[in-house]
Amino acid sequence: QVQLMESGGDLVQPGGSLRLSCAASGRFFRINDMVWYRQAPGKQRELVARISSRGTAYYADSVKGQFTISRDTAKNTVYLQLNRLKPEDTAVYYCNADVQLLAISGARQYWGQGTQVTVSS
Repeated sequence: QVQLMESGGDLVQPGGSLRLSCAASGRFFRINDMVWYRQAPGKQRELVARISSRGTAYYADSVKGQFTISRDTAKNTVYLQLNRLKPEDTAVYYCNADVQLLAISGARQYWGQGTQVTVSS
């Protein structure tokens, strides 16, 4: 079984920074895309950033130039650097991974439990 464990969420003042981490553990053949989503209170979950196994990154328009996604393939870990945080960035941030369990199997999605980011003075 594959587990994703997020960490790094916290209460931070506007303009501050955080670094979120998501580590994958378990037995699998390969992790393809790793993705960060967020869900603010009363809103739908939205994609924030995605990174491929080769390191190609994609960002939602709302976070371009503000957040940076990166990945350590050897550690099966994805990071999200959050800069110049604003109150509207307050949300639970979730990690998602597209994981291939065996070389001959298809990939399936796994989710972490989420980490809370609160931006408030």
